Amino acid sequence: MAKNIVSREKDYPQWYLDVIKAAELADYSPVRGCMVIRPNGYALWEAIQRDLDRRFKQTGHVNAYLPMLIPVSFLEKEAQHVEGFAMECAVVTHSSLSKGESGHLEARTELPEPFVIRPTSETLFGHMYSQWIQSYRDLPVLINQWANVMRWEMRTRLFLRTAEFLWQEGHTAHETSEEAVEETLRMLQVYADFAKDMLALPVLTGRKTAFEKFPGAETTYAIEAMMQDCKALQAGTSHFLGQNFSKAFNVQFLDRNNTLQYCWTTSWGVSTRLIGGLIMMHSDDEGLVLPPHVAPTLAAVVPIYRSESDKERVLAYCRRILAALCGEENLANGEALGKGRELISVFTDEHARQNVVFDLRDCRPVEKHFYWEQRGVPFRIEVGPRDVDGEAFVLKVRFSGSKSFEKLADISPEWLRQRADDVQRQMYEKALAFRDAHIYDVSSYDELKEAVLTKGGFARCWFVEDSEIEAKIKEETKAVVRVIPFEQSGETGKCIFSGRETKEKAIFAVAY
Repeated sequence: MAKNIVSREKDYPQWYLDVIKAAELADYSPVRGCMVIRPNGYALWEAIQRDLDRRFKQTGHVNAYLPMLIPVSFLEKEAQHVEGFAMECAVVTHSSLSKGESGHLEARTELPEPFVIRPTSETLFGHMYSQWIQSYRDLPVLINQWANVMRWEMRTRLFLRTAEFLWQEGHTAHETSEEAVEETLRMLQVYADFAKDMLALPVLTGRKTAFEKFPGAETTYAIEAMMQDCKALQAGTSHFLGQNFSKAFNVQFLDRNNTLQYCWTTSWGVSTRLIGGLIMMHSDDEGLVLPPHVAPTLAAVVPIYRSESDKERVLAYCRRILAALCGEENLANGEALGKGRELISVFTDEHARQNVVFDLRDCRPVEKHFYWEQRGVPFRIEVGPRDVDGEAFVLKVRFSGSKSFEKLADISPEWLRQRADDVQRQMYEKALAFRDAHIYDVSSYDELKEAVLTKGGFARCWFVEDSEIEAKIKEETKAVVRVIPFEQSGETGKCIFSGRETKEKAIFAVAY
């Protein structure tokens, strides 16, 4: 076990923070509740952005950007929305500063109307859509924005819950309710597919109860993941907003019968919380473990030698390995850009934007191994003089800890991609098995309390929605309905709280 990381068993919250620090993903900001995302962490967010942005555009969406300042009067137009976000808003009341008599800077010019720093953008999109949409021919409008958000959180945790965070928010307008619902569910599935394909994160998809839905939505859908401490993490949401915001902001269009109608709208988003989720699901007591598909650095080539004569031929052989994995041209470009540096990045290809790093640092091999272990790089390629003689190398897999001897003649870009795909699949299967082993079917309130308070994980039971009951359960156990899953047995049963007959089972859990 790494000395700079406490074990998960001893202190899971501290373990999580230790992993982030050791991998240099993020740090605390001088502004309370905010975080600084370091280059290693931001590279993960860029990988997430690239893949999601591709998926969004494949479903017909385009990107735009709206201001971060929203007039307070906009929030007041949708009653549930303002009630849901009022306590989290950061408010801008003045437009400039001046030096006071004490010599300190003081707020000078009060604004005619305060602004809130964007907690979410439904109101601003509603205002703009009211100007952009006139006819059914203008629909659907399918816009996404990549942005930062401010929600005033006092109890924060890096990536999982911070006052400011990065996210994407999609906002769409449609001609019919059916089209809007279809869009809401389509984007939820995009999130679920992304979580599996890129993050090796198994999720449950389903509907939120009225008690847990987004303020101002008709229906909220979510993907829910289980972390290694058996708590739930809401990894993404998609909201059917009905006509609530279009009526509040007068987003109308002339329909095919030349009659004025209100649009049907949706919104959906995921955030840098996904980075927290992949850390908590996959990492171990040695440090970060990254799924290969999202890892910015896919492999590190580590030369091992003792003498100058060995150094020359080991480094030359390492370059042959890099050329076989990434191509001669990419190797030449990487060495040209990295001239004089101790870590040379060589891109695997132009599309994935992943790299293989050539580690030329003058330090002990064990220090290099420790460095790459803690940063979660999926593969480590170790090369010593004997490997050169045998035209081979040692491949270390971060996820499993396994070592194998590989032949230079066998490797290629396709070989590396296949190895990455295999590890990605194994990581997903392990996470899925862990989650499924911690889903408990319960038939009474006492069993539910025992499951969430003693065992942890997801408690599944027959349930009829009731906000008062949900509030009581949350108060007594801290557990809430995470989702009412789409996948139901088709059978019926009695709600373990009201005794009423129902066709639905719900998932209760304590959540982040």
